[in-house]
Amino acid sequence: MIAEIFTASTYGVDAFIVRTEVHVENGVFFFSIVGLPDSAVKESRERTISAIKNSMFHFPIKRYTVNLAPADVKKEGSGFDLPIAIGMLSETSQLFSKKIKEFLFIGELSLDGKLRPVPGILPIALEARRNGFKGIVLPQENASEAAIVGDVEVYPFEKLTDVVDFLQDERSFTPFKVDVKAMFEKEQNYHFDFADVKGQAEVKRAMEIAAAGSHNIILIGLPGSGKTMLAKRLPTILPPLTLDEALETTKIHSIAGLLPSGSSIISIRPFRSPHHTASDVSLVGGGPNAKPGEISFAHNGVLFLDELTEFKKNVLEVMRQPLEDRVVTISRSKLTVQYPCNFMLVAAMNPTPAGSQKETAMYSDPEVQKFLSKISGPILDRIDLHIHVNPVKYQELSSKAEGERSEQIRGRVIRARELQLKRFKGRKGLFANSNMSGKEIREFCAIDSACEELMKNAITRLGLSARAYDRILKVSRTIADLEGTKKLNTAHISEAIQYRSLDRTGWL
Repeated sequence: MIAEIFTASTYGVDAFIVRTEVHVENGVFFFSIVGLPDSAVKESRERTISAIKNSMFHFPIKRYTVNLAPADVKKEGSGFDLPIAIGMLSETSQLFSKKIKEFLFIGELSLDGKLRPVPGILPIALEARRNGFKGIVLPQENASEAAIVGDVEVYPFEKLTDVVDFLQDERSFTPFKVDVKAMFEKEQNYHFDFADVKGQAEVKRAMEIAAAGSHNIILIGLPGSGKTMLAKRLPTILPPLTLDEALETTKIHSIAGLLPSGSSIISIRPFRSPHHTASDVSLVGGGPNAKPGEISFAHNGVLFLDELTEFKKNVLEVMRQPLEDRVVTISRSKLTVQYPCNFMLVAAMNPTPAGSQKETAMYSDPEVQKFLSKISGPILDRIDLHIHVNPVKYQELSSKAEGERSEQIRGRVIRARELQLKRFKGRKGLFANSNMSGKEIREFCAIDSACEELMKNAITRLGLSARAYDRILKVSRTIADLEGTKKLNTAHISEAIQYRSLDRTGWL
């Protein structure tokens, strides 16, 4: 007779069902876990044995074999402790229950039999629902995260003995429930607001355009001009996360164990700001276990790269493909996983190597050119707006007047996004102007002879590169959407041209 307990493990941002098969027979003591377990799974043997003994159950000296199926997929983490313990108690005739196969079991066991939380519960709960399980048994700390899925009963427990009581119906237990809508709306609050920013009207305008069209943007200014302050406030003017977007974002943070304490869902758009010393693996993901990186943690939010010129060139270059595909593929010898990375890139840099306005004159044009050339053309090609951030004047700093609030700006951004969603309805992968390919640009960004002449002058007189042409049209389309105008005009084109300063001859 073999005990069969169902559990689950994660692979990328999804989960898969694992059958925990436990076989016990007479003989010299032996305990083996097979099925491609990692170190944490192998160590489950000591945790499980101690938990069973300290929970006042009998542990017979026999031969134990635990198989985790499918056996050809690597299993990671400590969440297999609970299903292994349940299987052992069932096989040693200390647990009798017909409910075992109706539930998914997951949780780490402490040596005294208490259940500890594990990462990746959200995708596991989604997989339990998809496979028709009645419910999921897990540690108390993971209850809220699992309960937001709905249509699957969630039974949280503090210790192993409580799980046994539940399975043998020795006590009455009710499934854990949460009001997902109320929880989601309650946590949709930002700590920052654009009203805090003094002056910088031109930069605020550029960031509004970036938010409205999901355009990548670079802020160029001296230290202390407010680049970081502005970047941190960009998520506050983006459209609120939908519940589906929130679940998708939460899955990534869940498998990495990065959900904030006391929170079960990511309800506001993420803002990630890796240090310029970050490696390519920490940025895009990877490592031996192919874990997600910063670009995936910024999914549906903002990735802020401060001091862009200080990042190593190879680190920036690995972002080229993810910026286009909105997904990153990590390949290893034994596995290949994909993580979503649909984010807005906000970069910031100094215009020269100088640390202040006074030092700027110390550098010659070739030295400045060398400094700016640290940003490669392909990376710059993926940034639609370039905006200079000038130091705020004293009169603006000392002003008592409050600036426009994020809520007001967000209202205009939402209306512009709604126009784009309507325009691109039925077109897969198109949700904002920044995603348009050459075909869509020709279809939705048609311009008259006056605009053509203006574009011609911009390319020839300002020395704009050829790659700037499509970018200008995309940004012009977004400016027109903010105005609610269907046809592009010279005013839209003129403003968009102003946001291509780094693309001019003599800069890069």
